[in-house]
Amino acid sequence: MNRIKEVLKEKGITQTWLAQKLGKSYNIVNGYVQNRQQPSLETLYKIAEILDVSVKDLLVEQNHKN
Repeated sequence: MNRIKEVLKEKGITQTWLAQKLGKSYNIVNGYVQNRQQPSLETLYKIAEILDVSVKDLLVEQNHKN
C-alpha cells in the first residue's frame, strides 16, 4: 500500500502532471494512486524525488500483531 494519493492531494498535484513527469501513462499512475498496482522501487524513488518528499512519506506502515 502507498500514500501517493494523499501526497498528491496535500500538494495539489494532479495524476496527469505526475504521469507526464514520470514518462508513464495516466492509467499506470492511476493504478499506483488507487493501490491497484505498486510502483517498482526505482519508480517509487522517482515519484518521491518529483514530489519532493521522502520515500518513507509515500509508504503506509503496516501494523503487525504479535
